[in-house]
Amino acid sequence: MTPQSDNNFDQFEKPAIIRRKLLPWWMKTFCWIFMIMGLCGLIALPTSLFINRFHLSFYGFETNVPISITGLIIIAVFLFKGFAAYSLWFEKENAISIGKFDAILGVVLCLISMFVMPFISDDNKYEIRLELLLLILYFRKLSKIEYEWDNLESL
Repeated sequence: MTPQSDNNFDQFEKPAIIRRKLLPWWMKTFCWIFMIMGLCGLIALPTSLFINRFHLSFYGFETNVPISITGLIIIAVFLFKGFAAYSLWFEKENAISIGKFDAILGVVLCLISMFVMPFISDDNKYEIRLELLLLILYFRKLSKIEYEWDNLESL
C-alpha cells in the first residue's frame, strides 16, 4: 500500500471535533428554544392565512394580526433566530457570525421597542427590555469562542 492510501484511512480514525462543547449550557438550551420558535414561525405564516387572529410578541413588539408589518417582522425574527440556533447547534462554519448578527439585531430591535415605539404607539408606555442583558452576554460569549470555533478544524 502506498502512504497516500494510508492517509485516507487515517481520516476515518480521527475523533470528531465537536464545536458544540464550546457553547455553555444556557446557550445550548436557548438553541433548542429558538429552533422550536423558528419552526413555529414557519407554521405561523401559512396558518395565518386561515386563522386571522393570533397573538405574536417578541422583543417588545406585539400584534394580533400576523399578516401586518409588525407580524411579519416578528415572524422573520423567529425564523432568523431559529436559523442562528440551528447553525450553532449543528456547528456550521459561519455560525458565530450569524449568531453575532442575531445578537446585534436583537439589541437594535429592543432599543427600538424601548425608545421609538412609545412615540409611535397610542399607549405611550415605556418598558425596559431585560432581553438586552442576555443579548449582550450572548454576543460576548460568541466573541470569546469565535477564534477557537473558527480554528478548531486546523488543530
